Amino acid sequence: MTAPATTGSAVVRGACPHDCPDTCAMLVTVKDGKAVEVAGDREHPFTRGGLCVKVDNYLDRVYSPDRVLYPLRRTGPKGSGQFERITWDAALDEIAGKFRAIAAEYGPEAIMPCSYLGTQGILNGLNVGDPFFAKLGATISERTYCDSGACTAYMMTIGDSAGVDPESFVHSKFILIWACNVMSTNLHLWPHIKEARKRGAKVVVVDPIRTRTANAADWHIPIRPGTDGALAMAMMHVIINEGLTDDDYVARYTVGYDELVDRVAECTPEWAATETGVPAEDIRRLAREYATSQPSVIRIGVAVERHAGGGQTVRALSCLPALVGAWRKPGGGILQLPLWAFPVNWGAFMHPEMLTPGTRVVNQYLLGEALTDGPESGPPLKALMVYNSNPVVVCPDQDKMIQGLRREDLFTVVSEQFMTDTAEFADIVLPATTQLEQEDIMFSWGHMYVSYNHRSVEPLGEAVPNTELFRRLAAKMGFTDDVFRRSDEDMVAEAFDWSAPAMQGITVQSLREKGWQRLNLPSADEYAPHAEGNFPTTSGKVEFKSSAAAGGNFVVPLFRQGSNDHQPGNPIDPLPHYIPPRESVHTNPELAAKYPLNLLTPKSHAYLNSSSANLPLHRKVQGEQTILISPEDAEERGITTGQYVRVFNDRGEFVVRARIDASVLTGVAVCPVGGWRKHAKALATPASVNPTRFADLGNAPTFSDTLIQIEGA
Repeated sequence: MTAPATTGSAVVRGACPHDCPDTCAMLVTVKDGKAVEVAGDREHPFTRGGLCVKVDNYLDRVYSPDRVLYPLRRTGPKGSGQFERITWDAALDEIAGKFRAIAAEYGPEAIMPCSYLGTQGILNGLNVGDPFFAKLGATISERTYCDSGACTAYMMTIGDSAGVDPESFVHSKFILIWACNVMSTNLHLWPHIKEARKRGAKVVVVDPIRTRTANAADWHIPIRPGTDGALAMAMMHVIINEGLTDDDYVARYTVGYDELVDRVAECTPEWAATETGVPAEDIRRLAREYATSQPSVIRIGVAVERHAGGGQTVRALSCLPALVGAWRKPGGGILQLPLWAFPVNWGAFMHPEMLTPGTRVVNQYLLGEALTDGPESGPPLKALMVYNSNPVVVCPDQDKMIQGLRREDLFTVVSEQFMTDTAEFADIVLPATTQLEQEDIMFSWGHMYVSYNHRSVEPLGEAVPNTELFRRLAAKMGFTDDVFRRSDEDMVAEAFDWSAPAMQGITVQSLREKGWQRLNLPSADEYAPHAEGNFPTTSGKVEFKSSAAAGGNFVVPLFRQGSNDHQPGNPIDPLPHYIPPRESVHTNPELAAKYPLNLLTPKSHAYLNSSSANLPLHRKVQGEQTILISPEDAEERGITTGQYVRVFNDRGEFVVRARIDASVLTGVAVCPVGGWRKHAKALATPASVNPTRFADLGNAPTFSDTLIQIEGA
């Protein structure tokens, strides 16, 4: 690969690395070896020249004086932030020595990786360390923070379909945005929605919170947290009972319709109104408008899965488009993850054949418990390697997480760009590159374009990409398999099935030259993949009654290093149904007597999970962490805007400023996440109060299924 120029001026094509559906095309201006500007590519049909607040000042990240640029060894107590600079050789020797010793004494399952999507590139992202830890025999890390339950439910219903092309939204007549704050977390979809409105479309948002997107919509439907499934089931009841179904489409391209009719018979709008707080007449109106305004489209956000019945909620939502024949035309259907359209060669990056059969699986959502109380089986965890993640902030059970990371007998390695809350508890910290300092190739989970990210500047200090990190670790461990000797160029060549129809006309060379290319699919004006069925399910149809349910609950192997061992396997009802939240005034009155408020923790506008929450401009834009409560709840507690309050339950507590907001539902509190623990009052964040129980499908998290109390601090 061509090295970046160190003299003269150039514009280099890149791509945003963040775990965001937009995967923006970036143009990096470099002068004499230093990046001086990062801008969106105006020619890219989705990016359209604009970058969001999370990335617009990306140079602040690259050239921050707080970057970790050299390997570090801890010199003080864990959590003290006291480190000394060491060489890469010394760091690798210590890591390899510790891993060998731990594996010899306790077995390799005493070592566990912890990673997610701090970078989303195929080379440096989710699966970059999988072959190393498979070869090592380490505990398999199950990573279901986001969309795992939705993926399980979606695949059970319509298969791994890309769904609606986001650019086809311009043809939609009715746009139903469900649990997705598009304007903060999917910004580049909004222009397509605006264009649809100009053409007469109606935009409706279902969300407990009056978000920026809800404010901009034609109709906001506030709903009690965790009750979305009841609303979706009642919509099906109305559509079926009022004869609003597309009978031809149902007959040709679905299975299980008669059973679905029986299932929703009792799901009346009146019943759903008592569950959701949405008036029965509003439910009828929503169902009628959705069914009769074709093509209609549903955009679901990741938040929809984050409660006890999140999976079955997605199942119900995935059934709706087939009932009304929305799939017949461009702009009709449902949008979850277009990534299913990308023929990524995941196997070449996971290498699941290297896993030892039966190797233990531990879900990162339970990491705090695993580090303190121990995993359910096998040896205790004695070594943890963290990369692409900041578990202190993003995992629940924060108090246990901190307790576990303080263990002197736990050897912790963290690869990072900054000294995060997690890195401060490490024994060894390794310097990681930013996107401008590494080569990568990108899929997208929000549009249909493949992107290439050129390394635009040389790595600062001694930072290395994740690919190089694991090459060095493998060499130090004596692993000689070919997979550990691949160059980045070799990995790019393996990134996709280049022979797949979707990649026709796209080559490594063409991508490097152009920076991005649309998958070989019909244009957004013509793309209607299921106009005549052809769903990637066992039956080839939408499965109202799922055949996949016979195999029991499962996590898509992509989320668990390619492993199919130790799947949850618990029985699944083959028909969609409503599962109420575990923690609510209605379902758990005893708990609600102590903790009467439902806590919602949406994404912050200026942070991407915890990324950028240390950068001055982002912190200024986001502001001090606050919790929003209704005037009624504030008055009852004697709380005023600007006051510090204690937010707590049996699991933990944190302190933030209160803000009274009349748009917040009574009985609900809203505290955006992402802020770092070290910046928080009382050194705690919302992760301290979240539960560690899974949702119904795909071992999804239940961040939104949380009861708390608030009082003056």
